[in-house]
Amino acid sequence: MQRTNGLTRRAVMAMGAGLASFATLSAGGAGAATRGGKLIYARYADSLLLDPVWTDANVDIWVSSSIYETLLFPTDDGRDVKPGLASKWELSDAGKTITLTLRDGVKFSDGAAMKAADVKFSLDRARNPKNGAWADMVGSIDSIEIKEPSTVVLKLKHPDPTLLPALAMFNTGILPEGPYMATPGKDDEERYKAFAEHPIGTGPFMMTAWQRGQKMTFKRNPHYWATAADGQKLPLLDEIEFQIIPEDSTRLLKLKAGEIDGTEFVPFSRVKELQADSNLRMELWPSTKVVYVVLMCKDKLWNGSDNPLSNKKVRQALNYAVNKEAVIAITTLGLGKPLQSFMSSATPLNIMGGPLYPYNLAKAKALMAEAGFASGFEASVMMTAGNQDSTNNLTAIQQMWSQIGVRLKIEQLDNPTNTKRYRAEDFQMRHGGWTDDIADPSEITSYFAHFPNVHSLHSGWKNDKVSALYLASQEEVDPAKRKAQYKELQEIYIEEAPILFLFETPYPVVWRKNVTGFVQIPLGNNFFEKISK
Repeated sequence: MQRTNGLTRRAVMAMGAGLASFATLSAGGAGAATRGGKLIYARYADSLLLDPVWTDANVDIWVSSSIYETLLFPTDDGRDVKPGLASKWELSDAGKTITLTLRDGVKFSDGAAMKAADVKFSLDRARNPKNGAWADMVGSIDSIEIKEPSTVVLKLKHPDPTLLPALAMFNTGILPEGPYMATPGKDDEERYKAFAEHPIGTGPFMMTAWQRGQKMTFKRNPHYWATAADGQKLPLLDEIEFQIIPEDSTRLLKLKAGEIDGTEFVPFSRVKELQADSNLRMELWPSTKVVYVVLMCKDKLWNGSDNPLSNKKVRQALNYAVNKEAVIAITTLGLGKPLQSFMSSATPLNIMGGPLYPYNLAKAKALMAEAGFASGFEASVMMTAGNQDSTNNLTAIQQMWSQIGVRLKIEQLDNPTNTKRYRAEDFQMRHGGWTDDIADPSEITSYFAHFPNVHSLHSGWKNDKVSALYLASQEEVDPAKRKAQYKELQEIYIEEAPILFLFETPYPVVWRKNVTGFVQIPLGNNFFEKISK
């Protein structure tokens, strides 16, 4: 889950051996880029909230990164950081002080100059423990000092090996203090929703219209600071129209007819067909995307009934009863690979111990019997309607689980309803996908495994040892010790199985042949500012 904005290369960046097997294609297009024009890009679901602090959904993050930017940007391979709104940074005081020099000439989309006070305001807001799910990512900041006109000094409570990557994470996007505080509302919880309807940032685009459930319109920010290779101002496009088309098949029909210019989340079953279409360019970008099913671990479900998934042996049985390789073949046509942890193989400190819960029907049946469910039970799983990959996954799982007596009902919901029930913990299982936003395992661990944050994917799973290891790792500067902490917490998580471990995949994006310059990095960041058509 993701995004900031920066100057990027058009070539697909290597992600190392872990992603070497993924098929990739160049962003395409030789020759000089053209300027101006309108791009129509189809999305599977509308955004919910364009606020960097309060969101936790890719449908928000992957477009709002064109509006809000961060002090540091992720590198193209997603493993490090580079200058962003800060042109340089320096660590001192044994890692407890970070001094950031702000880039000259940065303006917000309303034409106002970005000031150090805006940076302090945005970081104070991001680290407020009352605000959103991501405050812990910058929780090591003790105080922020301004040295005008262009210096911001972060004083830390302790050395933090994750803070520099966190300064490139979407939740630390810089907002203008004056316009934000002028937005009606007695506190941040009231104010942020109103501001997000008319967001102001430093990014290459600004939102000018939003018809909920139908489309968004982004226009070029005339005050954007970055330039292209020819020295001319970015972005190249005048306008992007994000159309909301939930059905995969409808998006692709419109693409083939030339009614739209590109679309995301292409079903893997359609990749070969689209690769063979001379009018299109099918791109598979290296990623940190993991696909899984969240398993509710509370003793009781939302309706008060007993929950068999609260039993660890049942959760283990569900994992053993799924032939991951078969699901990968069915859904991704071999473009995915089994998970080796709850995080992707490209995420730093993944233990990489091999595929998890290899298919073993006899073991699954034995575990069900030991848990007292030899005859199985009825269960339900939520998914977003219209998504072919999710349908393929869950239909295959439904058939496989029938072999151990689990009768699975698939609930296809619109994205807002799915998200609302998920956050309310009103579900038994939920098909999910995650993308890292940071070149560190801390973000995904805080969301998947650290109960105080969002109740471990809203599953209710709680393990005090895992939380203690996570919190200790946030202060551990010895790489070997931190690696050992992450090894232990991953081993506990895998054994407890609060999710159904499925697979990781590249990002599939398809374009009309004339569109060039799009980039998506492994952290999911979508870069539209160099697109031309």
